[in-house]
Amino acid sequence: MKIPAQTKPAIWGAVGGALLCMVVGFTWGGWVTGATARQEAAAAAQDARVAALAPICAQGFRDQVDAADKLAELTATSSWARADLIQKSGVVVMPGSETVDTDVARACARILTQPATSKT
Repeated sequence: MKIPAQTKPAIWGAVGGALLCMVVGFTWGGWVTGATARQEAAAAAQDARVAALAPICAQGFRDQVDAADKLAELTATSSWARADLIQKSGVVVMPGSETVDTDVARACARILTQPATSKT
């Protein structure tokens, strides 16, 4: 079987074009592998979960009987230990869950200790 002389350069051109397309796609085109997409999706889901649960945690902290004392204790605590204080209060455990999410506790502490802003 005889292959025409123009076939070899055409095949090399197609291979080179495919490689160039992949380099451009992964570098500037925003393409990602399946593993990277799964990691990014998991991180986005965790961020959304924290954003949804932190305000619930903060409200639960404010609804405690001795909330004013606990809030004063929270603001007096160093920033790196605030999540532990929130976890010890028990408000970070959501109904139907038995586990504590430290990201939610940190976000809850951040909400509780940020200065109040007026909405005018």
